Amino acid sequence: MDHQINLERGEESVGTWISIGSPAVAEVTASLDLDFVAIDVEHTTIGLETVENMVRGIEATDSETASIVRVPWNDNVYLKRILDIGVDGVLVPMIETAEEARELVEAVRYPPAGGRGIGSGRASEYGSNFQNYVENAEDSFVTIAQIESQRGVENAREIASVDGIDAIFLGAADLSGSLDVFAEWESDVLNRHIEQAVAISDEVDIPIGTLVTDKGGIERRVRQGFDFFAVGKDTAVLADGTNEMIAEYERAMEEE
Repeated sequence: MDHQINLERGEESVGTWISIGSPAVAEVTASLDLDFVAIDVEHTTIGLETVENMVRGIEATDSETASIVRVPWNDNVYLKRILDIGVDGVLVPMIETAEEARELVEAVRYPPAGGRGIGSGRASEYGSNFQNYVENAEDSFVTIAQIESQRGVENAREIASVDGIDAIFLGAADLSGSLDVFAEWESDVLNRHIEQAVAISDEVDIPIGTLVTDKGGIERRVRQGFDFFAVGKDTAVLADGTNEMIAEYERAMEEE
């Protein structure tokens, strides 16, 4: 438990995205040369017990790959239950205001600094490390606010400045929809907003990350100045890899 994620401004960190609810997929992925694995429970049917077993799969490897879970919403009850599993970070979608960012921080901090319910779960080694965990929990995971709307970018400076927000994560797909240029990755208006968020993160001195699911988009995002990346998504990599094998099979059959 408690792998440290290097999310310092100006430092490089790379992970990948998992949406298949399988401990084996999590374990195989975490065994690669990655700093973190992001488990998506916002747009999947992955439940809490599966998340727990996926985290076990990640921790079973010899690597230092950390676990980040994107939760469905800025929900204090769900956040409490995810953190009790002992994850290394939480990624919370659709943060649009500083007030929402403060609510997020309130949800992940124990009293008196916050309102997280105190209980003995896996994170505290089922109670055997209870007092020490509660006293030091804030240092054992990162709190990442996902900005993915025009309103969120407009309020990015205030969001990034909230004490307790460790990093921000730019969701380009939802942002493109918010700007009425969905999936138009070359759009000037989309890239202006992305670059505005990156510039603000630089000024506030907080790391900013993003997800890139196609190889062609990595260079652009690197040039734009992101600090950490989730590169690739398990379902897309599975489909692309299988299609490549099918194409190779068809080529070989044509030569017969």
